[in-house]
Amino acid sequence: MLKRFIAYYRPHKKIFILDMTASLLVSVIGILYPMVTRTMLNDLIPERKYQMIVIFGLTLLLLYAVRMALNFFIQYQGHIMGVRMQAQMRSELFSHLQKLPFTFYDNNETGKIMTRMTSDLNDVSELAHHGPENIIISSVSVILSFGYLMYINVLLSLIIFVCVPLLIFVSLKTRKKMRDAFMASRKAVGVINASVESSISGIRVTKAFTNAEKEKEKFEEGNVQFQEARRDAYRAMGEFHSMTTFVTDIFNVVILIAGGLFVYNGQIDFGDYSAFVVAINLFLGPVNTLIRFMEQYQNGVTGFERFLEIIDTPPEMQSADAKDVGRLDGHIEIKNVTYGYESDKEVLDDVSLDIEKGKTFALVGPSGGGKTTICHLIPNFYKVENGDIFIDGINVKDMTFESLRRNIGIVQQDIYLFNSSMRDNILYGRLDATEEEMIEAAKRANIHDYIMSLENGYDTVIGERGVKLSGGQKQRLCIARVFLKNPPILILDEATSALDNTTEILIQQALDELCKGRTTIVVAHRLSTIKNADEIAVIANGKIVEQGDHNKLINQNGIYSELYNLQFRQSA
Repeated sequence: MLKRFIAYYRPHKKIFILDMTASLLVSVIGILYPMVTRTMLNDLIPERKYQMIVIFGLTLLLLYAVRMALNFFIQYQGHIMGVRMQAQMRSELFSHLQKLPFTFYDNNETGKIMTRMTSDLNDVSELAHHGPENIIISSVSVILSFGYLMYINVLLSLIIFVCVPLLIFVSLKTRKKMRDAFMASRKAVGVINASVESSISGIRVTKAFTNAEKEKEKFEEGNVQFQEARRDAYRAMGEFHSMTTFVTDIFNVVILIAGGLFVYNGQIDFGDYSAFVVAINLFLGPVNTLIRFMEQYQNGVTGFERFLEIIDTPPEMQSADAKDVGRLDGHIEIKNVTYGYESDKEVLDDVSLDIEKGKTFALVGPSGGGKTTICHLIPNFYKVENGDIFIDGINVKDMTFESLRRNIGIVQQDIYLFNSSMRDNILYGRLDATEEEMIEAAKRANIHDYIMSLENGYDTVIGERGVKLSGGQKQRLCIARVFLKNPPILILDEATSALDNTTEILIQQALDELCKGRTTIVVAHRLSTIKNADEIAVIANGKIVEQGDHNKLINQNGIYSELYNLQFRQSA
């Protein structure tokens, strides 16, 4: 893991080297103070060398001014480096998320993913900046100050150094507990974010059903989990800091007693002892910095581990020999496909279909029968392990994802619109389309007149998930997007099931226009909308139980006939 973390420094090598050089110089300048103190007390003051006292003092002041400039560079440019590394990781993470299969999003909540992209990477950024600095500054300061202590008095320095192993032992003893606590804390934050994201996205449902208390109850579950996780984290931090602080206090007691005895016995003069006291603080200061750094280290490491969990999730993998198939004609063959989202539960069982180019093929049947699954397998959103799907005689496994999906347009019941303008949402169908092409697509979808009635026309922002639009307007906007894409294959998955009859008629006109000349797969519960389909397949329990056109299926007096007659009686 360390090797992978270090790799993110490479693009910022120059600023990293400058930052570390500045850190090293700060450490070197820090050791000058006890040296000057010792020289003044042992030589300059007793010898009344007032001019040298002033020169030494001014030189020290100048060096401190240099250190001030170096500290500014470290704080400013060091943080800039950390932010750039964070941005690099976030870009890599976002790019990787775009490549992950549908199964990943089936099993991971949006709020938890957002936590990894924000707060987790922020802690990684802080570690990236402060980690090397703390290690270099503190390590060099410890080495230089201990070397100087040895120079002043070897025996007294060794007595002090005996306490260091105790400090290291205490740090290592409490580190693992703190790391586990911080990991649990991060997971709890992810739970809270997921709860907030879910509740805010569904706020209209919550208000409609007056279930605010229920949402608060669900939120509080995560909130309590967070409190408990943070409590454990702070307990671990408290143990860590209190114990390490106690050990450093022991240092001060030891230096006070041992140093006093050394002065009393004449083993060290007062000037050396004074310089020793100053130097020991320079020794303990960076030691304490390294100890405090452990908290930041645990934060950063757990954040980086959670970042790697997603980065190491295998992306959608297309065949090494996958080819760009250009524009397809649209002849679809599904041969002996068996599929289940879970290995022990099959949704489709040995399904075979032949959908001719330019024909409209309807899928009907009870919910959960596998209709939508077929719609997901054709664009290769999920991998078919048993059986094959061909388009124009080419296995979808042998097509690049981009070229396959470029040939397929999808209109669903639950469509997604971006919190952007009408223009942007339509152009999502084909980003390089001209203004004229976009307007023509809107006209064919029967949405142009409505857009032009708005004050800002095509620049009108529609809100999150198109919240400012009605259900029919959302559907027509989605249809305009597909018109612009102009694919040879069209999948309509319950595209009109949530609409009222008047709106459905208007949408159906747009869909009929959209279907012309395309191979169309329609999933519908309202059988009246698919009466004119070239062929209809009834799917139940993952199997094709009936197949034929409307009249043939009605005459069979099977499931389709029963469903149709039931709906006809209800509508009557």
